[in-house]
Amino acid sequence: MSWLSRFFTAHPELTPEQAQRLAAWQALPAADLRQSFSLSRYVVVDVETSGLNLAKDHLIAIGAVAVQGGKINLADSLEIVLQQRHASNKDNILIHGIGGTAQEEGVQPVEALLLFLEYLGKSPLIAFHVEFDETMVRRALKSKIGMDFKHPWVDLAYIAPALYPDLARQFRALDDWTNYFGIRNYARHNALADALSTAQLFLALSERMAEKSIERYKELQELDKAQRWVDRIG
Repeated sequence: MSWLSRFFTAHPELTPEQAQRLAAWQALPAADLRQSFSLSRYVVVDVETSGLNLAKDHLIAIGAVAVQGGKINLADSLEIVLQQRHASNKDNILIHGIGGTAQEEGVQPVEALLLFLEYLGKSPLIAFHVEFDETMVRRALKSKIGMDFKHPWVDLAYIAPALYPDLARQFRALDDWTNYFGIRNYARHNALADALSTAQLFLALSERMAEKSIERYKELQELDKAQRWVDRIG
């Protein structure tokens, strides 16, 4: 697609009801990132996609679970499959297990994304390898709803090695860290299962955070940023 065709691409059209829901979400007050963990709600998210190409592949499913008051709230979770015009290829389906029928009969994308926003509220986000999840979510929201999704994220792929520098070179993947802490994943590459494992990792890291007097999301953001700098110069 040329730059000219991208410039003239039609913006998504929302129904009045959908536009009202989006406006209601946008009007919510921003979260207080300096509030202590014990008083805060965070949303841990993972996505499944048609592939790993950030420029070409697209969002298939979102899984999310809330951590509130320092505990995982299983009742406060979301798992949603976005309806696809065409199912992803067989090799891709073997990874995430979302079959062709499930993809083609999923929730209409605008509705699915509005449900995600309404579930999220303005709670800050946590993920493992944020760049991928954030890019896929932002692209979907931009193309389907026409909004620029600017939201706070923290990446445990940087937080974990910052807290355990002696393990940083040895551990890179989510599986490395969850195995180290004895966290079991009931369905690897299922969005909700991976979100739950990531949430458990967050809690497993909490003891080391407390030792370093990291008690607020803002402090996690600062640690994330510092570790990225360390990785760049390392």
